[in-house]
Parts: sequence; C-alpha cells; structure tokens
Amino acid sequence: MTQTPQRIGFFGPFGTFTEQALVSQHDLRAAELVPFRSVPDVLDAVAAGDVDAGFVPIENSIEGTVNFTQDALIFDYELLIQREVVLDIEHCLLAAPGAALTSIHTVLSIPVATAQCSAWLRNNMAHAEVHAANSTADAARVAGERIGNGDTTVAALAPANAAALYGLEVLARDIADHAGNQTRFVMVAREGIPASTGHDKTGIVVFQRADEPGSLISILQEFA
Repeated sequence: MTQTPQRIGFFGPFGTFTEQALVSQHDLRAAELVPFRSVPDVLDAVAAGDVDAGFVPIENSIEGTVNFTQDALIFDYELLIQREVVLDIEHCLLAAPGAALTSIHTVLSIPVATAQCSAWLRNNMAHAEVHAANSTADAARVAGERIGNGDTTVAALAPANAAALYGLEVLARDIADHAGNQTRFVMVAREGIPASTGHDKTGIVVFQRADEPGSLISILQEFA
C-alpha cells in the first residue's frame, strides 16, 4: 500500500489497546476508524475490500504470540503486513464510581489480559470470578451496562481510557504482573510491499505437517 488508507478496520470496540496503538500513528488517526468484534472480522473486511487496511494485535511481551491473529494470517488470508506498532500496555481495573475491591464479585476481560494480571488478581481479587470478554474495551462496555442496570459488583480489566467511554472509574492502575508489558500490532492490507526502512524484521513460521516420528528433527535440521 503506497497511500495512507482512508478506512481502517481495527479490533474494537472503541477504547481498546488496539485503538490506542492505531491513533498513536499521526498519518492514520485522520482515517475513518471502523471497529470490529474480533480479529477474523477485521481480516475478513480487509480481504473483502470493505476497508483499506486492518489493524490487529499479534504479539505480547509477556504472553507471547496472539495465536488467533498469527494463525489467521498464516493459514486463512493472503494479506501483507504494512507496518508494526509497539504500545506500552497499562492494565487497569475499572469499576463503578466509589466501588471498593472487596465489593467486586466479577471481573471481565479478554483471556490474554487476565493472564498478564493473574498474580495481581489472585492476590487482590481471589474472592471474584473472572469471566471472558471479546476484548478489554468490550469488557468495559459490558461492565458499564451492568452497572447502569444496578449491578455495581462487576469490574473490567481494561485500558484507562475506556473508563470515561463507559461511565466507569479507575479502581487500580498498572496491575500487570511484570514491568515492561508491551504489545505489538500490525497493519495489514490486500496489496503493497512497503519500502525497506533498514529496521525491518523477518518472521519465520514453523509447524509440523504430520504427527509422526522424526518430524521435529526434520525441521531443526533446516536450521542446522
């Protein structure tokens, strides 16, 4: 892609870390941003030409590869990576205004995020149940709706900027178990190979075609 995309699909809804990373790019923030409920939905829209480009998470410094993104790009789509963006991640616990940790019975978030904060949740929220959501921002949206209906015992593990969007307050900040938490995002499009920058990366995907004796050594021999 040689021109700045006019419509960019991203892993939404608004308020996700994906949106934060996307708007950190000065040449992309002026585009029409289109949120989708899942990474495959973003990639489907790019492949169908409904958007010019897609913006999705692909790797976290703590949890490693975002498997559903990488698997989809490898096996299901013929899309090209246009750029990568690395974002510092600050996980926060968002809840009803005036809520206390002891009053929270349910924590909502995407499994990748709850895994990154598992020790904090175990030490501070052992009394609460952790339920999966479609994304961190969607967790905040659902929490905001339930609180609006009178259930103030629910909280969301989400970005701080999602609080204002969904009528929540930040109950605890920066609760990831390890410092230096970062997520890598990629922008993909149907065509176009960006010019070399001198700081480009090459990714190698290795997988077994069959579950049989000797398959692993046959792969390792290629590296030897």
